[in-house]
Amino acid sequence: MSRVRARLHPALFLAAVSARWTTTGVGTERGLSARPAPQEPGMEYQDAVRTLNTLQTNASYLDQVKRQRGDPQTQLEAMVLYLAQSGLQVEDLDKLNIIHVTGTKGKGSTCAFTEQILRSYGLKTGFFSSPHLVQVRERIRINGQPISPELFTKHFWHLYHRLEKTKDGSCVSMPAYFRFLTLMAFHVFLQEKVDLAVVEVGIGGAYDCTNIIRKPVVCGVSSLGIDHTSLLGDTVEKIAWQKGGIFKCGVPAYTVLQPDGPLAVLRDRAQQISCPLYLCPPLEALEEGGPPLTLGLEGEHQRSNAALALQLARCWLQRQNHPGIGELKTSRSSLLRQLPLAPVFQPTSHMRHGLRDTEWLGRTQVLRRGPLTWYLDGAHTASSVQACVRWFRQALQRRQRLNSGQEVRVLLFNATGDRDRAALLKLLQPCQFDYAVFCPNLTEVSPTDNADQQNFTVTLDQMLLRCLEHQQHWGNLTEKQASPDLWRPPNPEPSGPTSLLLAPHPPHSHSASSLIFSCISHALQWISQGRDPVFQPPCSPRGLLTHPVAGSGASVLREAAAIHVLVTGSLHLVGGVLKLLEPSLSQ
Repeated sequence: MSRVRARLHPALFLAAVSARWTTTGVGTERGLSARPAPQEPGMEYQDAVRTLNTLQTNASYLDQVKRQRGDPQTQLEAMVLYLAQSGLQVEDLDKLNIIHVTGTKGKGSTCAFTEQILRSYGLKTGFFSSPHLVQVRERIRINGQPISPELFTKHFWHLYHRLEKTKDGSCVSMPAYFRFLTLMAFHVFLQEKVDLAVVEVGIGGAYDCTNIIRKPVVCGVSSLGIDHTSLLGDTVEKIAWQKGGIFKCGVPAYTVLQPDGPLAVLRDRAQQISCPLYLCPPLEALEEGGPPLTLGLEGEHQRSNAALALQLARCWLQRQNHPGIGELKTSRSSLLRQLPLAPVFQPTSHMRHGLRDTEWLGRTQVLRRGPLTWYLDGAHTASSVQACVRWFRQALQRRQRLNSGQEVRVLLFNATGDRDRAALLKLLQPCQFDYAVFCPNLTEVSPTDNADQQNFTVTLDQMLLRCLEHQQHWGNLTEKQASPDLWRPPNPEPSGPTSLLLAPHPPHSHSASSLIFSCISHALQWISQGRDPVFQPPCSPRGLLTHPVAGSGASVLREAAAIHVLVTGSLHLVGGVLKLLEPSLSQ
């Protein structure tokens, strides 16, 4: 690793300066945090989260598992065994009246719409989703709210100790992080006696650990695209096969309009197991003859998610013989792309209120703070980034009518996993950013007091190297658009395109200077320049403004009439930003 450090040091000037300033350093390999003894209110919860984090797969072992991947069906069978060892059987899950939702993009938003609609009927809801943004207990919700620290701690230790006691030769270790939380969600929902549970698939569908659900009430598939290719396949058809794995015999399923290839795969999967699969009509068909529907989530792409949520909610209500499911507008059946069309109906007042009141943090979310406007969207696939760009540019057009004076646009970006980062960054270029800022998904350089956002699946060097790659991709894109007379920094580093300064440009020159910071806090500190009334860091790292781009950019940001910041590329990045901009989310 010494070669990596030597190469990173000159490139990550601000990262290195910031890390040296921090009194508690971070090693090259991130180890497990020692568990403190509970000594003060709230510490018991943090102790539970730190213990949960020990179930994360460390980075080196994760690489080994990817190279020697076992039978995924065996992994699903292991989940059934874990469930039994936890004190439940798959038959117990039938009592939860589950809505099971998968997809590449929009499945979380679809779940949020669906849960809010059904909660507006007065039903007690459970909601299991991933990942969390600020606190891990966000993944398990009752009536739309994350379970309390006390409830999380109680259920965590009960399940943890039970699994520890029942380990035998058939289970080498405790269930991994996501499996454990899935098991915990089932226990919470059953003990809290929810009327229904909306369960979001983690990755894929066929072999996802949530797929031990054998009798959901209804299933949904949101928009499909390319993501998690090392796990699901490198074509959208292969991914569709994985997603269709949640279909069950006789259980109705709904999907939104997909390209012909993946739609045919979903249709074939459904036919093979006698699952009735329906295609959702567009939201416009449900609005016809009535007032337009108001959505709590911004962005044109949310209309597809809302259309799917309405069908899922109505189907659940119908199968539970619940009154007030929405009057059908037409009784004739029709086929579209070889799939029957789902009912076209008049949304009820409960449905309308549910769509309007839906909140889903970190997805097309806007925070306005004086001259700063933060646009937060965890888009991390090509199609979702395209939707994010459309939303961001439309929002800017609306704001420009209200603003006068100099305007600065800043991109804060990070991407993880096996995604094509160069392609994602290229999609963001039409936004015409003045500055591109890259940082790891760490709120602080040393996250010892932030167990909810610890991540042992990747080392610090890997995170910083990825930021350098992002900057390198951005620089390549910048050079293609830059005019030949642009100034370049003298004496570039011999190890390649490692200077933090790619090119200084005036605002809206279709090219952006770039910076790398060692953590989210330092990135926000530079972007906000003390002008955000909520985010006020206690002190500044020495040397933060010594680099030319950082210094000149700071002056521009301090004087700008409006600063528009798009945070995207990773839900984990968005979660770290929210933790700092919205301190109440950590309470």
